[in-house]
Amino acid sequence: MIYKFVLISGEEEAFSREFELDEKNTLLEFHKAIQEELEYDNSQLASFFTASEKWEKEEEFTLFDMGSNTTIMEDVIIDDIIINENQKLLYIFDLFNERALFIECIGEVDLIVGREYPICVQSQGMPPQQIILKGFSGPDINLDDLAENEIIVDDENDLPNLEDLEDFDDL
Repeated sequence: MIYKFVLISGEEEAFSREFELDEKNTLLEFHKAIQEELEYDNSQLASFFTASEKWEKEEEFTLFDMGSNTTIMEDVIIDDIIINENQKLLYIFDLFNERALFIECIGEVDLIVGREYPICVQSQGMPPQQIILKGFSGPDINLDDLAENEIIVDDENDLPNLEDLEDFDDL
């Protein structure tokens, strides 16, 4: 059996993705497919949750053993968590800020022989930025901007130049 899932974001209205998964795929395989499709940094932690009709978190599935009340993604087969046709999942991709993608099973489709699952079959819009650093003085920091741009320190906050620290050699 092949399940079809739609992913949407509460942050990016134009964003949506449709994935098809074999009933035997694991949540870890789904996680890797999402990461690759959205070009996210796969070194970041993420979790899946089954969700109620009102998108309330239920059971958690993590990348690593996090203790009680969690299950490791690689141990969970998709068919084991699809209880009804409209099964909802949350994919928390930014754990520190509790940012998530909303995932819903929208039905079953026919198996296409030779196709490797999971697979993204429809892509629309830009995904939400993976990580946003909040809680610092000043504007939110976009890690993508830091990676692409040179960091400029303004004069008010400029740290002393190492050459100016000659007086501390004697300490």
